[in-house]
Amino acid sequence: MSLPCTPRWPADEAGVPKIEGDESFGDLVDKLSQYFEHSIRLPQTFEDLRKSEHGRALHPLILHLSTNVHHPALVSALLALKGYFSALEETSDDPGVNQARGYACEFVAWQFLNNLTDRDIIDFLLVELPPASSPGSDRDEESAHSSHNGRNTNQPGEQTPLLSGSNSDYFGHRNETAASARFGSLASNCENLSALEIACVTGAKKFLSQRPVQKIINGLWRGDIVFWETLSVNSVKKPSKYNRKQADPFCRLRVPLYLKVFETLFFAVFLALYYAVLVHRDSTRVTVPEVLLYFWIASFAYDEFADWVDAGQTSFYASDFWWMWDISIVIVGVIFCALRIVGLTQQSKDTIDLAYDVLGLEALFLVPRIFSLLSLNRYFGTLIPCLKEMTKDFIKFLSLVIILYLGFLTTFVLLAREEFKPREMSWILIKVFFGSSYLGFDVASQISPFFGPPVMLVFIILTNILLITSLISLLSNSLSKILDHARDEYLFIYSVYVLEASSSNRLTYFMPPLNLIPLCLRPFRLIVPSERLRSTRIVLLKATHLPFVGAIWVYEQLVDSHKQKASLMPLSGPQTPASSKRPPRLAINSPGFLITDSEATLAPSTKLHQASRLHNNAGLGGSDMQLKTLVLKLTARVEELTVVVSQLQEQREASEAA
Repeated sequence: MSLPCTPRWPADEAGVPKIEGDESFGDLVDKLSQYFEHSIRLPQTFEDLRKSEHGRALHPLILHLSTNVHHPALVSALLALKGYFSALEETSDDPGVNQARGYACEFVAWQFLNNLTDRDIIDFLLVELPPASSPGSDRDEESAHSSHNGRNTNQPGEQTPLLSGSNSDYFGHRNETAASARFGSLASNCENLSALEIACVTGAKKFLSQRPVQKIINGLWRGDIVFWETLSVNSVKKPSKYNRKQADPFCRLRVPLYLKVFETLFFAVFLALYYAVLVHRDSTRVTVPEVLLYFWIASFAYDEFADWVDAGQTSFYASDFWWMWDISIVIVGVIFCALRIVGLTQQSKDTIDLAYDVLGLEALFLVPRIFSLLSLNRYFGTLIPCLKEMTKDFIKFLSLVIILYLGFLTTFVLLAREEFKPREMSWILIKVFFGSSYLGFDVASQISPFFGPPVMLVFIILTNILLITSLISLLSNSLSKILDHARDEYLFIYSVYVLEASSSNRLTYFMPPLNLIPLCLRPFRLIVPSERLRSTRIVLLKATHLPFVGAIWVYEQLVDSHKQKASLMPLSGPQTPASSKRPPRLAINSPGFLITDSEATLAPSTKLHQASRLHNNAGLGGSDMQLKTLVLKLTARVEELTVVVSQLQEQREASEAA
């Protein structure tokens, strides 16, 4: 009698996923996630995967994806998995494991791009994911067909297995339904987003800082890579390299470099109108600067709304550091406009004064927004994420401060109910918290002769010593954490701005405040055909933005005529510094290094003869001659040290033998 065979369970190490190329986005993500879950089981950093042997476990996957897989959403799936594993890290019982899997996704995506041509990299990074079809539509049709024939295949029968296979089989393998259920929300969140936009949403900063990716982003910044080449009714958004002979010059309005310059000019005029309205406060009528200010606020609000619509996902729109400033500018401007109208209608001086006071708050957001151009500088671009992270930590820490403050405030109000009112007591404790310790000691006896001094002493110790010191330490840790990855943080902010400025789905982009002109055409969408309305917008764009296009054309002509000069390079965007003229360092096993070693074994007279021959060679400059002479001196020093070491070794062997 033979024993029943033991079922074979899946191996611990999963093989490379079989990707046919026609899978849905959810199925693709599911196959890749299973591989990373089996391959990465220990906490690792991105540098570990890049430099140590830990990254070798991913080389079979990289080789398989580079040679056998041709799925257009492969990079997008890897970057979406980065966000998926980052979300799991927050609730994981194994700290650092899911974070390592996210780094592995970035590492594989980066290595995959290294094996592609520039044209393929553009397609993989900039082509947007199409909206996913409704899952299970084929199954619904099949089910309806079965019901129509009078037989329901979902009813259990003799052939129905005892264990349900709706989510997995006996060995735990997921099927298509489980993949759709697991990653359905992830696929929906990635719709209408490109791989670079997904990287910004998921915070794939290591991936965005790599050279192939930054090459594409720098091309978008300068306008070498564009999404729109023609300006016609039948134009289609498609990423491609810029061809000046074929592209429409009005499409250059979408280049992020020029958009940033024109945006700065817009905010400069905005600030001038703001000061003109506040300096000459007129409580009786609406002045011309105030009317222009209303136009500026309205155009900026409409442009911000259009940017939110073009972002496709709110998460991508919120990736920009300045979005809260923009929303605050719009809210304050709308409140000022409403109070101003009410005040002038009711002839209420108090309401008008309140409106101007509200407008005074606009400077808190408008002035920093003007200098957002500095965020593209490497130094200021590093400080901005530091400020962002420190603000987050401060808000979290502030909750503990508020809890302690409310407890002491309740105690002191009850103890000093006959001496201080609750409002007075609140201000006293706030002053004590911010350093006025002497004030707390002065009023402690007035609060309560018996409990006042000791409770006040405890409050001062907790606030001025414990809480303040803890807060400073917490903010210092946040600052050092960001500074350790300063380059990644800076390139992340730079990448987010470039993508937001260049990846809009609008064919005709009107710059504020000229964007209010096509707004007047929106009611005609109900009666005018869309092609006719689109052609009208194109005509309006060319009529109103001709001076902008002329300025761009003049600038590009100057750049073409002065390519070798550095005078115009500050406007070329944040890029990797150009390599110097000196030759690169030779590797240890390179032929050049071996030649140098052979030359170092020559006699000193031969070396001097070669040096004089190199000096007489017209093809070498003075700097090269000095470099050669320095190399010869160093090799002579190495020979002397080698002789000394060999003599010491011989003496040591002789002493040991004796």
